[in-house]
Amino acid sequence: MSTQTAAQTAAQTAGPSAAKSMAIAKAINESLRRALEADPKVLVMGEDVGKLGGVFRVTDGLQKDFGEDRVIDTPLAESGIVGTAIGLALRGYRPVVEIQFDGFVFPAYDQIVTQLAKMHARSLGKVKLPVVVRIPYGGGIGAVEHHSESPEALFAHVAGLKVVSPSNASDAYWMMQQAIQSDDPVIFFEPKRRYWDKAEVNPEAIPGPLHKARVVREGTDLTLAAYGPMVKLCQEVADAAAEEGRALEILDLRSVSPLDFDSIQASVERTGRLIVVHEAPVFFGSGAEIAARITERCFYHLEAPVLRVGGYHAPYPPARLEEEYLPNLDRVLDAVDRSLAY
Repeated sequence: MSTQTAAQTAAQTAGPSAAKSMAIAKAINESLRRALEADPKVLVMGEDVGKLGGVFRVTDGLQKDFGEDRVIDTPLAESGIVGTAIGLALRGYRPVVEIQFDGFVFPAYDQIVTQLAKMHARSLGKVKLPVVVRIPYGGGIGAVEHHSESPEALFAHVAGLKVVSPSNASDAYWMMQQAIQSDDPVIFFEPKRRYWDKAEVNPEAIPGPLHKARVVREGTDLTLAAYGPMVKLCQEVADAAAEEGRALEILDLRSVSPLDFDSIQASVERTGRLIVVHEAPVFFGSGAEIAARITERCFYHLEAPVLRVGGYHAPYPPARLEEEYLPNLDRVLDAVDRSLAY
């Protein structure tokens, strides 16, 4: 059974000598550094990204090395941050803006949805806005209100935006490179509970397509599809299921919009069953679109209904209760049991 990770794939592409172990936070830092070095039009901006290096230290050292004109500490004004980035992009820059926490993005939602996502279509393709909006998202860190949300489906619903989320350090490094190089706006969701998870990163590798899903573990009995922070949980689920003789396939979606339905379909045609796992509420979440589309595409291959495991349709709870809210090993294994019982 293959359990090859994205980092291992990248290392094989360019040889083992260039690969080194680093955490997701460090991988994003190194990727931003490489982009700043390669293109003087790349800017990093956001609340406390400069002198402090960000609350998670993702941008640590960048202002010191590239100056206050390239790594810019902004006022506490998310709408102003994104609005300024749009203006800079219109003048030929490639801004990478940080929204300090997921729940802080909503003051900027108007700018993102009515301006950033629409300008390319409004100008009949003449104007491009290569803006990356970095958002640390999800729970699991014991934070207070508005610091643990998963709003990716809100942005995936908006035409004109790309929405991606890495699950490991290698993808974090390369997907950030690809997002910055994209001429379309990219909402880059960073799984904050995984910031310190380490993996091999090869900065000399040739990355795969930004929106291509990847099988990280092959299996025959059921497919677990996830992205961002839930991929690691699915690996733990697959390990537990293997002890009972069940071979689960894990598909790291990597991109929420566009979604790689072809890869999901191919996996489901092999296994006959699908469970989609994400931290966001199940109600109207990204799993609902996947379930509907795969039911249409794979009706005659499915041995059971597509199941979803995610957060509840309720405001994110206080930190003391978040472990009851977030998908965990038992909840996903319960879904596995229900699927295999059909």
